Amino acid sequence: MAKLTFTQQLSRFTEVPEVETAADNLRDALEAAFQLNPTLRAYILDEQGDLRFHVVVFIDGRRVMQRSGLRDALGANSQVHVLQALSGG
Repeated sequence: MAKLTFTQQLSRFTEVPEVETAADNLRDALEAAFQLNPTLRAYILDEQGDLRFHVVVFIDGRRVMQRSGLRDALGANSQVHVLQALSGG
């Protein structure tokens, strides 16, 4: 099963569950996490259902570049990391 992990920065705002899921794409894996904590959705997705500007996702060490759709494929043992992007100078 794919494993979805959220960074601890998000835990300042809401519970961030670690999820194991049989989902075969990123969107469905995120939906599994949102079922456990619906409040998390607003921190990850915008009003159109796209990744928020300050959120970055890595699947098996590769950054997800497409912020909409979120149909990136997951393998049976994929590791998905959802991070709050940091900016500054």
